[in-house]
Amino acid sequence: MLNHRGQKWPAELPTKRRYSYRWSYWWAGSLGIPLRYPAAHPFNPLHHLRLAVACGPRPDAVRTIFDSIWTTGADASDPAQFASLLKDLGVSKEKLESAEVKNALRKNTEDAIQRGVFGVPTIEVDGELFWGADSLEFLKAFLKDSSVVKNREMQRLDNLPVAAARRNG
Repeated sequence: MLNHRGQKWPAELPTKRRYSYRWSYWWAGSLGIPLRYPAAHPFNPLHHLRLAVACGPRPDAVRTIFDSIWTTGADASDPAQFASLLKDLGVSKEKLESAEVKNALRKNTEDAIQRGVFGVPTIEVDGELFWGADSLEFLKAFLKDSSVVKNREMQRLDNLPVAAARRNG
């Protein structure tokens, strides 16, 4: 998705990386959510994404995958750790590598791009995208009253012209 949009990972910008890691760790703690970044970050999430697809929309599977990455401090790229995760979730390596799972992940990504998703986490409600963990209060307000987004000023903001742009290259 980042490649499609021509974006850098936040972790590619050292000051943003430091701030993002520190803020998310602090915020999780303030909410009582255990968080421990993996041993190396960013890491290639492809196998974990395929595993999530292979498991289907099961909250217990999502929790297990999430916990293995974000609460242990372990190396998310470690093949032995991943093999253990496959076993815990009852997914074979063959299923993980199947065309069905690969195609489903590709389709999910393409669908997200078509809907305008540009990063994670993103929540879509009634065609409106809410990006980032810090947008949860915005989402809650929208769920109570859609006029939070569906109003004249938001329409005006959606159509503001660009007055200056950086040159690429």
